Amino acid sequence: MINYLLIYSDWGILALRVILGVILMAHGWPKIKNIRGTALWLGPIGFRPAMFWAAVVSLLEFVGGALLIVGFFTQVVSALVALQFLVIIFKINAKKGLVGGYEFDLLISVAALALLTLSGGAISIDNITGLRLY
Repeated sequence: MINYLLIYSDWGILALRVILGVILMAHGWPKIKNIRGTALWLGPIGFRPAMFWAAVVSLLEFVGGALLIVGFFTQVVSALVALQFLVIIFKINAKKGLVGGYEFDLLISVAALALLTLSGGAISIDNITGLRLY
């Protein structure tokens, strides 16, 4: 182990939070802009009421991504994102296999699980306000 690098761990958490947040926002914004299209996609695959789930998914990705970027409610948002992406893996993409199927969703869910256990780090609103689940 390179102990010297541990002094940069909060910068690593910040990078993980920001990149995950940007990716979530980038995927959530089109869903918000076309909420009906999102609902039309979710309904036939078993998410009913489709408009409700479309709103939940869209807001979690966009607003949750923004909250991750600033590090506010990091653990709560991370838990919800991990849950959402595990559902995506098992309900939507499981039959597609890893490559070309659920690898991106798996990476998002594991990144969210990492933030769930690490919290927002020192460079976050969570740290400033003392908002942590542990």
